[in-house]
Amino acid sequence: MSRRHLPYRRPLLATFAAFAVLAGTAAAAPATPTAPRTTPVAETPLATLDDTYYQDALGKTGTQLKSALHSIISVQTKISYSQVWDALKDTDQDPANSSNVILLYTGRSEPKSDNGGAVGQWNREHVWAKSHGDFGTSTGPGTDIHHLRPEDVTVNSVRGNKDFDNGGTAVSGAAGNYTDSDSFEPRDAVKGDVARMILYMAVRYEGDDAFADLEPNDRVNNGSAPNIGRLSVLKQWSQEDPPDSFEERRNDVIFDQYQHNRNPFIDHPEWVEAIW
Repeated sequence: MSRRHLPYRRPLLATFAAFAVLAGTAAAAPATPTAPRTTPVAETPLATLDDTYYQDALGKTGTQLKSALHSIISVQTKISYSQVWDALKDTDQDPANSSNVILLYTGRSEPKSDNGGAVGQWNREHVWAKSHGDFGTSTGPGTDIHHLRPEDVTVNSVRGNKDFDNGGTAVSGAAGNYTDSDSFEPRDAVKGDVARMILYMAVRYEGDDAFADLEPNDRVNNGSAPNIGRLSVLKQWSQEDPPDSFEERRNDVIFDQYQHNRNPFIDHPEWVEAIW
């Protein structure tokens, strides 16, 4: 993915009707998502989001910023685990082939229809491993598509529930990825994506909704604790691999069509350092 910075503009599919949903019934029971959108992504100044969606977070840092963002992004529509299949076919669509999705770690373009549990197929990867906090596939963190991505079945198994860190041996069939007994390093093009997904989860799930308080730390081997590391490495990855058009479109589609909430670290990458 591109290494460009976009300090002033971010794509935005949502209209002000979406903000009405946020203010009203977005947090209601699971809803059936709308059909995938095929129209081009529109560009709107980041100021539009700042004047509406993020207005209560501006000017804050540290725990105050984290708390403000938690309040904002916790207003969402929740989808079921079965609905995740169809959502990922839209959010991770290959820009060059609308019949395919791009797999997170391998970068391979795979037919949308080739999903399942067999070798060579793609399945649903929980970037924040579902055993870290023991939330499984429960509606909420277990179905939050901000951190669920399509991935090759075998590579998904190799990653397992390992923490993220640099180093290890090359992962067969997934060039640029490395792993050892307690950590996984994704390819350079998605390192920032992984970091921002992890940090989104840490802000969204604060232990006030029957799920564990998810927090990054600077360790590996976190096991079933509601933590994932290494935070210092994730921060570095976020800086080295800023959001690109694929990640930004994904954020817009989730906001406009599915959950009606955003990953703030895609819109404002500088907030990573402002909080951590």
